[in-house]
Amino acid sequence: MSGEDFVQKYLGLYQEANYNSEAVKLLAGIVDTSKDGVISFPEFQAFEALLCAPDALYKTAFQLFDTNGNGMVSFDEFSEVIQQTSLYQRLPFDLDSDLMKLYFGKDKKRIISFPEFSQLLHDFHEEHALQAFRRFDKRGQGFISALDFNDIMVSIKSHLLTPVVRMNLVAAAGGGLGGRPVSFPYFVAFISLLQNMELIKKIYLNATVGDRLAEVTKEEFLRSAQMMSQITPLEVDILYVLVQLIRQTSRVIYEDLDMMTPELAMKSVHMRMTAVKAVSSPDERGIMIEILESAYRFTLGSFAGAVGATAVYPIDLVKTRLQNQRSTSFIGELMYKNSWDCCQKVLRHEGFFGLYRGLLPQIVGVAPEKAIKLTVNDLVRDKFTDASGKIPLYGEIIAGGCAGGSQVIFTNPLEIVKIRLQVAGEIASTAKTRAWTVIQDLGFFGLYKGSRACFLRDIPFSAIYFPVYAHTKRLMADESGYNSPITLLIAGAIGGVPAASLVTPADVIKTRLQVAARKGQTTYSGIIDAAKKIYVEEGFRAFWKGTAARVFRSSPQFGVTLLTYEVLQRLFYVDFGGRRPTGSEGKVFVPEAPEMVSGNPDHIGGLRLALPIITGIESKFGLVLPKYRMTIE
Repeated sequence: MSGEDFVQKYLGLYQEANYNSEAVKLLAGIVDTSKDGVISFPEFQAFEALLCAPDALYKTAFQLFDTNGNGMVSFDEFSEVIQQTSLYQRLPFDLDSDLMKLYFGKDKKRIISFPEFSQLLHDFHEEHALQAFRRFDKRGQGFISALDFNDIMVSIKSHLLTPVVRMNLVAAAGGGLGGRPVSFPYFVAFISLLQNMELIKKIYLNATVGDRLAEVTKEEFLRSAQMMSQITPLEVDILYVLVQLIRQTSRVIYEDLDMMTPELAMKSVHMRMTAVKAVSSPDERGIMIEILESAYRFTLGSFAGAVGATAVYPIDLVKTRLQNQRSTSFIGELMYKNSWDCCQKVLRHEGFFGLYRGLLPQIVGVAPEKAIKLTVNDLVRDKFTDASGKIPLYGEIIAGGCAGGSQVIFTNPLEIVKIRLQVAGEIASTAKTRAWTVIQDLGFFGLYKGSRACFLRDIPFSAIYFPVYAHTKRLMADESGYNSPITLLIAGAIGGVPAASLVTPADVIKTRLQVAARKGQTTYSGIIDAAKKIYVEEGFRAFWKGTAARVFRSSPQFGVTLLTYEVLQRLFYVDFGGRRPTGSEGKVFVPEAPEMVSGNPDHIGGLRLALPIITGIESKFGLVLPKYRMTIE
């Protein structure tokens, strides 16, 4: 194919009528290594392999400058490409500078290899900034005005400027005293700070022991910086000047650093199957958007709940049968010695599908149950979360408690039908017990028998579970704050251990109230009556029957459920203008802006990264090629 076909039709770039043909030629030259004006299939394959390399960004930039395709870059090639960039057109670079002579020789005849070129790109930007400072410092006093500082940063360092930094450039000049002259050390430190924001984040995380919501004072930050790196006190001063201007506070949180971090060419975001933007900005959030967001969460929560319940249902059946068997000697010998014995006997007498007796009503009921629990927890957490993303512990506990209480409307009918089906297999009978038969026997009000015990179990369970899960997830996130699927699963499982074990007594009481007592077995009139009789007849240990089975069921179930719920939110992303789940930015090498992710079905394999890499040359190196052809009037 021709170079124009590749850039314009395949990549979808430079499709304007007055497009810059020289820019298209340079970009096509990255793939056309033979420089014969057409791109062969082997060259196309080689470009795909290049995009998969760990240093693809630098190698692609190198091939952009290697205009004759000999695997080296000469001074003429470097100057030819640089002079076509918007960077050079805004503030020309002295191509006769000492830096150029050091790299290409005094006579500029030396050619440089790829490793040397990669270092040149770094040094070129430093030299360009120095030349710009000297150009504006006409009196040679080592100072430039705040407006000149703004012009330099916008002209040649725009790729380092996030919106909040760009808005405060003039105000930040002279140490936050707007309008004051900017000294050369301040100028250099400002640029160095923006270039090292990822290192600044590591210093912050070192100071907070990984807590991204902790506020850090300047003294604490300086102490951490001295232990970790060579970040200077002046750079730290500038950091706190920017934070003061952005949030009017003298303490830094991780979100501040995120707002100031330049867009990385290979920033990690999640590859989404869908990406829908419900609102263009958070200001547009209204009651209907909040309702739609809750419906979205409810739908994903339903599916996640069904997956989690199915995964651990056999453990739940074993737990229920253990909790239901009575220890009183006059009824007869114990049917099950322990969880393993129970599992073996179910398989022997009822077959494999006996482990899934009562699964259908469980799935039908657990879908809305888990959905409303997850939705209410997210909803209440959002109400307690402040603008900086912090939520107090009591807010997390209340959110979890509300979630647990709200689910009982679905949980109680589900539990009583499920339990009666699960214990039905213990007695040999020719008549098969079915869910609809149980519902008919109980009636509407009978479905809510033991509901107070459900409240007693579900409210403290969720009040314990969700805060433990949130804190464990945060502790297991990597340096960038990302949680991989395995850490989500582990965090969900860990949260289930204390929550499930500590509320086992309430679960035992609920089970006894909801199971239909057989002839000769003790009956209970309520929570207190059940607690008294269980203690008197069976002792304190009876309250902890099935604890192991309950933990082994609840822990993996909630691990699978929360994993499914969060992964679904990543894959089927809808931006309602609210808060995303923490740690949800996935690790895929694509640019931050979702619109730059290639949606072209022809972009497969490494070629999915073609657009991000080309965009990365602009965002990381500031080498922007004009889109439009220059017109001379």
